[in-house]
Amino acid sequence: MELRQRIARIAGAFALLALAGCGARPGPEEGLSVTDLLGRTVTVPARVERVVAIGPGALRLYVYAGNLTYLAGIEQFELDSAVGRPYWLANPGLADLPVIGQGGPNNSPDAERLLEAAPDVILSTYATEVSAADELQSKTGIPVVAISYGTAGFGTTSIFGEPVLTSLDLIGRITGEEERAAAAVAFLSAAQADLDRRGGETPESERPTVYVGALGARGTHGIESTQGRYALLEAIHARNVVDDTGMSGSLMVDREALLEWDPEVIILDQGGLTAVREDYAQNPRFYEALSAVRAGRVYGQLPYNYYSTNIDTAIADAYYLGTLLSPEAFSDIDPAARADEIYTALLGAPAYAQMAADFGGFGPVALSGE
Repeated sequence: MELRQRIARIAGAFALLALAGCGARPGPEEGLSVTDLLGRTVTVPARVERVVAIGPGALRLYVYAGNLTYLAGIEQFELDSAVGRPYWLANPGLADLPVIGQGGPNNSPDAERLLEAAPDVILSTYATEVSAADELQSKTGIPVVAISYGTAGFGTTSIFGEPVLTSLDLIGRITGEEERAAAAVAFLSAAQADLDRRGGETPESERPTVYVGALGARGTHGIESTQGRYALLEAIHARNVVDDTGMSGSLMVDREALLEWDPEVIILDQGGLTAVREDYAQNPRFYEALSAVRAGRVYGQLPYNYYSTNIDTAIADAYYLGTLLSPEAFSDIDPAARADEIYTALLGAPAYAQMAADFGGFGPVALSGE
């Protein structure tokens, strides 16, 4: 089945679930039983009005689908920096929430602080195993519902997967925001299908070869850091030179290989742009040997991996790359305007101007930094 048909069926199924949920919610004295992303059956209060979302990306998914007035606390890790996180830029009031623990990918949930916040339910991406979710639920006496990005993020070949859509639907049902969640699911699904359709319109022979470098992978890296089967390029059917290796996921390539591939277009993730410019200052001959550099066909994309994947920015990047690599199919797209449409639909407000101010935004990149 074609991708857009499959996505349409997923979106339709979630919309029906949402409508069904709106008409059959239990009474105040009853509980609502849900199945979380670990396959656990969890009973949550029928009327949830206090929620915490903990772990990498959990708050972002909640912003996509939940009622922000229900948030009862926030992780310190989230408060430490809003840079690169459009869900913060669009909702600065999140900073006023009480702290419920340190947070961060290497820290366990703080049961004591969670108890102080007294949420009706804990939404967690920390819980990647049933035992971890059960343990936190036992410690706090608060229902713990596991949500997930699935395999989205580093080393994947899709911007987001079905676990994201399932998580959004779950958040909507738990908080009574079925309509909002269904709208987020429909928007994401439509964007993915649109990218697929547009990218497929350009004959492969007319697609320029492209290399994406300076990709973050557990830290920032220079031009050698890339991915095979890179999600954004896969989304628009682009010709990724790294795919010649037969590898997928994050990898570091030899400079000799990059010179041999000599891609027609180079995309640099702006999270690693400083490292590339520092390297250029030391090794200008290497860069000037690349056709894309000599032709001025080096462009920047916004970084989108900050405490898991900013799906909104990733989709905005994919549309921008489409305008570069399949210009006719994306001729009606203004990348900055499209980015703000995406941010507004998922986060409630535009965020491109601040993202561009922080990183550089869409456009050609000067390796000299001038």
